[in-house]
Amino acid sequence: MYNINIDKKYNIYIEEDFYNFKKFLKKDNINYNNLVIITDDNVCKYYLDTIKSIFIEEKVYSYIIKSGEQSKNLNEIYNIYQFLLNNNIDRKSLIIALGGGVVGDIAGFVAATYMRGIKFIQIPTSLLAQVDSSIGGKTGVDFLNKKNIIGSFYNPSLVYINITTLKTLPKEHFENGMAEVIKHGYILDKEYLDFILYKKEKIKNLDKDTLLQMIYKSCKIKANIVCIDEKEKGIREILNFGHTFGHSIETESNFNMLHGESVAMGIIASMYISYIYGYITKEHIQQAKDILSYFNIYNKQNFNIDNIYKNMLYDKKNDNKKIKIIMLRNIGKAFSTDEISEETIKDAIKYSLEG
Repeated sequence: MYNINIDKKYNIYIEEDFYNFKKFLKKDNINYNNLVIITDDNVCKYYLDTIKSIFIEEKVYSYIIKSGEQSKNLNEIYNIYQFLLNNNIDRKSLIIALGGGVVGDIAGFVAATYMRGIKFIQIPTSLLAQVDSSIGGKTGVDFLNKKNIIGSFYNPSLVYINITTLKTLPKEHFENGMAEVIKHGYILDKEYLDFILYKKEKIKNLDKDTLLQMIYKSCKIKANIVCIDEKEKGIREILNFGHTFGHSIETESNFNMLHGESVAMGIIASMYISYIYGYITKEHIQQAKDILSYFNIYNKQNFNIDNIYKNMLYDKKNDNKKIKIIMLRNIGKAFSTDEISEETIKDAIKYSLEG
């Protein structure tokens, strides 16, 4: 078992089962009078009854959304609000987000806004959610085809990671999460990147001990950054490495591309700019292409470069209509800039799309 404390606000527990889940709720003094599980129509088949059985003596409400990014909209939020009101869910209630990043974003946003805020906890079941989206308090939904444009920072009361849920995760969704894992190495920890490169076969084969080490290390990297900069006003920006490009590519695909696939393309685009500015070598870019391709998340695409650039102009992280790009000064050393020209950004998009 691994445990990470986020700035004395909440704990992340990394386990191999759900055995200690209720014990940690009590340990962390998470009290409630009503319990609501928000999950999706895939995850519910595997884990909804398991979580309900932990609270066998309590009344548990459950709300099931359709899996996928398309559920991250205000209509779904409206339906959940209505469900909560119809079941007399009050401010002393607890919401459990049981699922991947979409479920976590939706449940977190509902918790942040319903009755001006009620407690919620994260049980992330996808790799992407376990190493990234469940940590740091970002919540939100898409609006007018703009990803996560409406949302808030709202911390969970607890994050409980059971790595065995990855065994029921479709292969492409596990690989999808590896984009965030690999990103952590490139932005902050070269030794961790070397670990990923060295252990890639064991990672792909879901070796238990390797996964525990990998997930703990990624969680620790993100936790350390979030503790320093909770509201993304400084160093937390580097977690967006590849994401300004990636979100725009994801939008241009009409969300048919997985988040990790889009971010992988964004990582290569950002590294291309870093290369153009003389910070890294072509060999570094090739290494990134190789490891991302090994996990099947970097492939040639055919999208309109101008459209992707226009999408980037709407990125919520921009200031004064200047596009913020996260670059590498070296492997493991990322920084933010808004001084990259339109021509260079478009060149980077073209380079990334060409594979």
